Amino acid sequence: MPRWKALPEELDPQVREFAGQLRRLIDRSGLSVAAVADSTGYSKTSWERYLNGRLLPPLRAVLALAEQTGAHPSHLTTLWELAERAWSRAEMRQDVTMEAIRVAQARAALGELDTDPAATGAPSGKTEKAGEAGKSAASQEPGTPETPGGAPRPGPAPLSQVPSGADFPRWEAVAPSPQPAPAEGRSGRRYRTPMILVGAAGAVLVAVAGVLLLNPGAEPAKKEAVARTAPAPAPSVEPALPNGVRCTGDGCVGKDPEAMGCGGQHATTPSRGLAGRTLIEVRYSSVCHTAWARISRAAQGDQATISAGGHRATARAERAGDAYTPMVSVSGDPAKVAACGTTVAGLKGCSRPLPAAAAGAVGPSGAPSRTPR
Repeated sequence: MPRWKALPEELDPQVREFAGQLRRLIDRSGLSVAAVADSTGYSKTSWERYLNGRLLPPLRAVLALAEQTGAHPSHLTTLWELAERAWSRAEMRQDVTMEAIRVAQARAALGELDTDPAATGAPSGKTEKAGEAGKSAASQEPGTPETPGGAPRPGPAPLSQVPSGADFPRWEAVAPSPQPAPAEGRSGRRYRTPMILVGAAGAVLVAVAGVLLLNPGAEPAKKEAVARTAPAPAPSVEPALPNGVRCTGDGCVGKDPEAMGCGGQHATTPSRGLAGRTLIEVRYSSVCHTAWARISRAAQGDQATISAGGHRATARAERAGDAYTPMVSVSGDPAKVAACGTTVAGLKGCSRPLPAAAAGAVGPSGAPSRTPR
């Protein structure tokens, strides 16, 4: 039975290569997954996920594994950075796919609502019948009603057939005389007054429009007055750096922390480790937002490497004593930044986070450091 499970087929090639490299390191060292978990401080379940390609291990776990298996930490860090970028791209593609699925579901739901006859305003049977009846009634000429069968329907008789008062002489004397029709002049006056009022209102509107058109400078004058009264935006002021500090963030990358004023009282030690008897420290400046590696009790040829924020710096001791690397920018937790060292004898070691109370700047013997770095 093989020791490792097959990696998922959809795994990115760079993540697959990184997981295979971790498996080969453990196989060559002869360690079990449980032994790797005990020596690195991460659980066995976590390492099983890392080695099976289900989760990308953190950089500190990778550096701890390199220390236990004797692998070169800088090479393993390079593979981890490539795998981390590929993992981020895969998560972004998954988010885009899920968003497209949600949009398609929303559009499908809206399409079902649009097909409802009540929402689309489709005419009902009664409305269609009423419209047909109206059309048939409009097509008939007045005075010639028809029955449903098409035959003429009985209607009012023509005026020549209506009986007059001469046919009934007795009733003509009793019937009241008809009222005279109103004179044409009165009705003309009745409709003429509203027309005069409408004309007067139209004249007033035309006069108001003329005043507005003949005074075009009023609106710009109002805008200019508002612009004068509006308060001017306050100029942006960048935060002032303490005396002696010459850079911050990415502006400090690759520069000497002592020359830029980032060391001394502005620096702390969030993590520390040993490579043989050589002390390896990560120095962090909260003012400059940078970190650098420092080695103490070093022999000539001992070196230290630090990487963070996509940048890496290395320092080599030219003589016995101590040395430190140029700065790299740090945007997150400084305790997650690791520095690794290698002695001329081939011994390797990496820094590990310190408790919060011990994160101040201390020297190799445990006393406060007198070096400004």
